[in-house]
Amino acid sequence: MKDFDLGSYLETRRSEVDGALDRALPPADAPPPRLHEAMRYAVFAGGKRLRPILVLAGCEAAGGERASAHELACAVELIHTYSLVHDDLPAMDDDELRRGRPTVHVAFDEALAILTGDALLTEAFRIAAGAVGDGTGSHAGDGARAASAARVLGVITAIAEAAGAAGMVGGQVADLEAEGVPADEDLVESIHRRKTAALIAAAVDAGAIAGGASGAVLEALRAYGRTLGLAFQIADDILDATASSAVTGKREHGDAEHGKATYPAVLGVDGARRAARELLARCLRVLEPLGTRAEPLRAVATFVVERAAAG
Repeated sequence: MKDFDLGSYLETRRSEVDGALDRALPPADAPPPRLHEAMRYAVFAGGKRLRPILVLAGCEAAGGERASAHELACAVELIHTYSLVHDDLPAMDDDELRRGRPTVHVAFDEALAILTGDALLTEAFRIAAGAVGDGTGSHAGDGARAASAARVLGVITAIAEAAGAAGMVGGQVADLEAEGVPADEDLVESIHRRKTAALIAAAVDAGAIAGGASGAVLEALRAYGRTLGLAFQIADDILDATASSAVTGKREHGDAEHGKATYPAVLGVDGARRAARELLARCLRVLEPLGTRAEPLRAVATFVVERAAAG
């Protein structure tokens, strides 16, 4: 599908995800209004919605209807947003800018930022639990509902593992402990696979399972998600090291200021670019058996890597 228009695809899916998030979150004026205002401030800050779009694209690549994955897409995005709110806190990365706007603890206050992250994380699992259904919008029998419930429970478990001590939270701890410490490629990959790649992989996995994937299709999509997650973080590291805040929406060269363990720090920018391109080739290779249904996933991987690997 050489004429695939990724820009149009991302814009359409982002609008779809934003609508689902707006419906899923409490109104800004619902009690307590300050908390709900902060939650919406964090969620509707203009992000690319890559993770929820990957949920929808994974569902479609598996041959499913993406509407069956809306709740899971919202849940993944809320978990991602909570992690950003907490990462930005003074006790962690101490960032004042996120997506070109003041971070939540700056726009509101530190205590409310902590509670906002807590609320987003909890809300994510409430929404994910609501995904139980037959995936078609019809009134299925008890057997179909039970099968669907089992699939959703499996997805929720995978998302929880990706977000918790074995994944994102554990990766954040390792990231903080590695600041200013001499690092090698193995340590950096270990941090990246947990801190960032785990949730991206879980997003693709959630969509694939919601779409009914099994066997070789499910394994291919899982391999893609794991590989893309690492490639994404390498690309992010490269952009942090080379791009302006106008491009990244964050403070310039923040990783270097904090002495972070990153691919550019251990391999140099050119070495990090080579690593990202190798991962892109692997992403494209594992998707080959899936045909045109996986074209959005191919285009996303190419976009993620090439925006940082050029030059």
